[in-house]
Amino acid sequence: MNGRSGGGGGGGAGEGGLGVVAGGEEEMEEDGAGRVQAAGKERVVLMWGYLPGVSPQRSPLLGPVPVRLPLADGCDGWRDVCGGGCGFAMAISESGKLLTWGSADDMGQSYVTAGKHEETPEAFPLPSDVAILRADAGWAHCVAITDEGNVYTWGWKECVPTGRVISDQSSVGTLEKDERQSATATDQVSPRSQVSRTSSGAASGPSESRGTDDSTKRRRLSSAKHAPESSTSSDESLSAPPCVVTFNTGVKIAAVAAGGRHTLALSDLGQVWGWGYGGEGQLGLGSRIRTVSSPHPIPCIESALYSKDRPAAMKGNKTAEAQISKVMGNCVKAIACGGRHSAVVTDSGALLTFGWGLYGQCGQGNTDDVLSPTCVSAILGIKMQDIGAGLWHTVCTSVDGDVYSFGGNQFGQLGTGSDQTETVPKLVDASSLENKNARTVSCGARHSAIITDEGEVFCWGWNKYGQVGISALHLEEKITAAFFFFNFLHMQLGLGDSMDRNVPCSVPVDAYHPLNVSCGWWHTLVLAEPPP
Repeated sequence: MNGRSGGGGGGGAGEGGLGVVAGGEEEMEEDGAGRVQAAGKERVVLMWGYLPGVSPQRSPLLGPVPVRLPLADGCDGWRDVCGGGCGFAMAISESGKLLTWGSADDMGQSYVTAGKHEETPEAFPLPSDVAILRADAGWAHCVAITDEGNVYTWGWKECVPTGRVISDQSSVGTLEKDERQSATATDQVSPRSQVSRTSSGAASGPSESRGTDDSTKRRRLSSAKHAPESSTSSDESLSAPPCVVTFNTGVKIAAVAAGGRHTLALSDLGQVWGWGYGGEGQLGLGSRIRTVSSPHPIPCIESALYSKDRPAAMKGNKTAEAQISKVMGNCVKAIACGGRHSAVVTDSGALLTFGWGLYGQCGQGNTDDVLSPTCVSAILGIKMQDIGAGLWHTVCTSVDGDVYSFGGNQFGQLGTGSDQTETVPKLVDASSLENKNARTVSCGARHSAIITDEGEVFCWGWNKYGQVGISALHLEEKITAAFFFFNFLHMQLGLGDSMDRNVPCSVPVDAYHPLNVSCGWWHTLVLAEPPP
C-alpha cells in the first residue's frame, strides 16, 4: 500500500517444492535458490505471517523464514519486495520478473489476481521483454512499473482503467490490439501550473472483526462485489487481464500505490495521478465520484494551498501565502494508499491526506471524509520522509528518524501503547525505539513495520496470523508466546489466539541487514543482505 519515488533497499515449510524455506543459511546454500550474489552481497527475501497457499495446514509463519528463489523463469536474484494483496505475496527478481505466490484456489478474486500461484514463487505472465522495477497490490488488483516508466495493472475490473490489453496471457511477450477504447490521460503538468480551489469535505479470508462497534462502523463493499463466487471461472469474469495504462507522451511514472479499490501513480516530475473507486474522496478530486476509469491528475499542492479551510488571515496575504507555499513544497515525492484513503509527502516534507476519515486516518483532528488533498497541520513544519497506510490507519517517518501514526487502533497498529484511536498524528514514543532512527515504513491491513538506520526491523499491530512476527518478544514473554502458538494450531476449535502488539517489537532477522520492508494484508516481507 506504499509507493516511493526512490527504490526500496519500497505454518512452516514442508518438504521439497514449497516456496518458503524453513531451514537456515546452510539449507539455503545447499539448494542454491534462496540467496543470490548481487552487488557483491547475497540478498534474501524473508517472510512471516499468513499466506493460505504456502502451508497445507493453513498455519502461520510466526518468525522470519527465507523464501526460495525459483530456478525457472530466468530469475537471477532478488531485487525488491512489494508486499502483496489479500492472501498473496509479491517480489521482483534482478532480471525484472514480478514473482507472485501464496494464494489458494478458495481465495476467489485474489487467487486469479495472483496468477493462481500457490506455494512456489512464479513469474506473473507479463510480456517477456518487460522489466518490472516496482509494484504494489490492493485487495484484489495489482499495479507495476517497468524500467521505462510504463504502468501495467490487472485484477478486479473496477480497479483497472481503460488501456491496451494483453489479450492472451499464455503467449507472453506479445501485445494484441486494443480490446477497449484507448484512453489518453490529461497532459502531464507541473504541479503548480494548475490551481484547484476545491476543498475538503466533511475477502474471502480469516475473520478480522473485533466487537460489534467495529463491525457496524465499517463501510462494507456492496454484497454483489463482496460475496464469495461459486467458481474460479466466475471470479475470472470479474477480473481484468493485464493492460498498459495509457498516459500522454512524456509522462514517466516513478512510483505506484494500490489501495482497496483505487490506485495512485507518481511521475518523475512529482505529479500524482489516480483512478479507480473514489466514493470517499480517496482520489482527491474534490468530489465523491464513484469510478474514475482513466488516470486523472490530482492537484495535491494546489488543493492544500487554496483550500477554503485555510486561515482567514492568509487569504489575500501574499507574504503569508508565500511562506506557507514554501512549507508546502513544489511537488510530491512519496505516495501511499490505504483501504479508502490516500497520503502523499511533498519535497518539503509536508504530509497531505485525503479520503475516508471515519477512524481519523486522515489526521485532520476529526472523522470527516477529506475530498481534496489537505495538509496535516498538526505536524506541519516536521519534515516527513516516508509514508504508509493500512485499512484504517496511517504511519509516517520523519527525516529525524521519528515515527508518527494516526487513525484506527483496534489492534495496536498505531504502536502508541494503547488501542485508542488518534485523529491527529501522535509520536510513537516507545522505549524500544529509543536512540533508533526510523527510515522506511510499510503498513498491512492492521499492522505496521519499519526499518531503522541501525539495521533493525520493528513490527506492531494485529498479530493473529503472525504478521508481526510473534517471536519478536521480550525474553520474559517467550514462554507466553509458545503457549499461544500451541493454541493457535487449535484455533478452529476456539481454544486460543496469538497476541497483538501495541508497541514496536524488534523482529530477529539473524545476521541479515534489512534493505526494505513491505507488508501485505496478513504477512510481511523483508529484502535483506548479510553484513560485510
